[in-house]
Amino acid sequence: MSENNKKNQESNKQEEGKSEDAQNNNLSIEQKLNKTEDKLLRSLAEIENQRRRFEKEVKDAFEFGSFNFAKESLAILDNLQRAKEAIKNDEVLKKNKDLNKFLENISIIEKDLISIFEKNRIKKIVTIGKRFDPNLHQAMTEIEDEKVESGTILQEIQAGYMLGERLLRPALVAVSKKNSSKNEEIKEKKDNN
Repeated sequence: MSENNKKNQESNKQEEGKSEDAQNNNLSIEQKLNKTEDKLLRSLAEIENQRRRFEKEVKDAFEFGSFNFAKESLAILDNLQRAKEAIKNDEVLKKNKDLNKFLENISIIEKDLISIFEKNRIKKIVTIGKRFDPNLHQAMTEIEDEKVESGTILQEIQAGYMLGERLLRPALVAVSKKNSSKNEEIKEKKDNN
């Protein structure tokens, strides 16, 4: 920016300040008081808004500060459950006489971890037989089933969890759907009648 532009801007600011002072001088004392009171009320309102925002941020930080840690800790529980299933299904390990004791110990660790999660408000999302909710579930596949209403969860592929009222991880599920060929036949019969 050139020197002349800077000087022009400074002189404009000075003139604006002078014109504002001149306007203030032309105002009555009551008008000046009202103007000052309005500025004060606006400042107090802004301070109150900042205080509320700060309190909310502190509350959220306290409530959800452990969100990432909790989310990553779910992998431990998943791996324990996968290990338990793999051990149960291994033909060589099934012959081991101490297999049940080993599985029992893994189950104890799993229960302890679930207990710790529950104490810290981490709850498993109930899925089987429930209606699909895209806010809580992620559909991985559809299964044709005429016995249940379309959109009902039939299988849980991976458990989902909530931290308080906040979604920690969606449940990966298989959802029911009606047989499309039967639906078309029914539609054709209705159209023919």
